[in-house]
Amino acid sequence: MGMILGKISVETPKYVLVATADDYEIRKYPPSVVAEVTYDPAQLNSDRDGGFMILAKYIGAVGNPQNSKPEKIAMTAPVITKTASEKIAMTKGEGELVTMGFILPSKYVRAEEAPRPVDERVVIREEGEKKYGVVKFSGVAGEEVVAEKVKVLRECLERDGYKVLGDFVLARYNPPWTLPPFRTNEVIIPVH
Repeated sequence: MGMILGKISVETPKYVLVATADDYEIRKYPPSVVAEVTYDPAQLNSDRDGGFMILAKYIGAVGNPQNSKPEKIAMTAPVITKTASEKIAMTKGEGELVTMGFILPSKYVRAEEAPRPVDERVVIREEGEKKYGVVKFSGVAGEEVVAEKVKVLRECLERDGYKVLGDFVLARYNPPWTLPPFRTNEVIIPVH
């Protein structure tokens, strides 16, 4: 990730701030195009971030772009991870699958406008406009910390009358060598 997210400014998704509470925000995000890879962390370098290099190669952040054009695609932030919704038949182990995604630059409006990945594990899909409850935090986004943030955010959203529509997404804005106090992370939950 060295040269990728250094000091250069990267595009982040535009959103409309719908409401703010003491402990969270409600944001509306416009439609976007996402490049995703779903994997079993136990089988891919024993690492929750094992999909990063696959996606980085697709956009050309590492080496030549591995896509049909080939076209270098600008790196964006955040990197999003979530527990995979679809169940892929696994040959061994019952580990939880993880989906990691890069939101492609906003110039790609439809999935077919983005270069086709060479690696068939990379899936390009469109994400429609959505409303989310969001809580921002610094430090290392370890599983226990994230689980606690999700629990509190869910309780706050339900307390305030929002209907939670699905699982949380973890958004991380910094490269891994960023010192923990300077990292920006968000837990994001779709709401109605």
